[in-house]
Amino acid sequence: MKPSSKTVTRKIAISAMLAALGVILQLFEIPLPFIPSFIKLDFSDLPGFIGAFVCGPWAGVLITLIRNVIHIFTGSSAGIGELSNFLLSSSFVLTAGYIYKKMPSFKGVVIGGVAGAVIMGIFSFPVNNFVIYPLYYSVMGLPKAAILQMYQAIRPSTDTIAEALVVFNVPFTIVKGLFSVLFSAIIYKPLEKLIKKM
Repeated sequence: MKPSSKTVTRKIAISAMLAALGVILQLFEIPLPFIPSFIKLDFSDLPGFIGAFVCGPWAGVLITLIRNVIHIFTGSSAGIGELSNFLLSSSFVLTAGYIYKKMPSFKGVVIGGVAGAVIMGIFSFPVNNFVIYPLYYSVMGLPKAAILQMYQAIRPSTDTIAEALVVFNVPFTIVKGLFSVLFSAIIYKPLEKLIKKM
């Protein structure tokens, strides 16, 4: 059965609002002492994560795309950081959204969210190692040795970028996703009413 025009309009409006919220959240980045300074914690995955439940998995991806395209104009990474964020966040919201679609319940939010966070963390290794960091070296002119030194300042025994990504980036990415899961679990009850209207 095709969704009514009213439902489609509501989904578009909600997606637009969530994308705007994502843009705002992406502006508030928190530096952490146990990870290099160029990697910061933010909660901009949350709107796309919620959107994947309320409006569907691909709506979550669209929300993620919109906020990252807008952030290019305020960021300082020539779009490289935004590309990384889009690829990783999309793996998160797609996984979570599809699991929730099969299991539309609080349990689905938790299982989908945890699975999405783990997949995002695992996916972050090849994305960063083979796409994002090489772009930083070539486009931004950041020496590979200089980036490695940032990791070594925290953990001197780190020998390679690949090792740094496994030790630092992968766990950090998983934990970042789990923050979205935790917050969504807390607000799931009022959110459930909105989902049922879709």
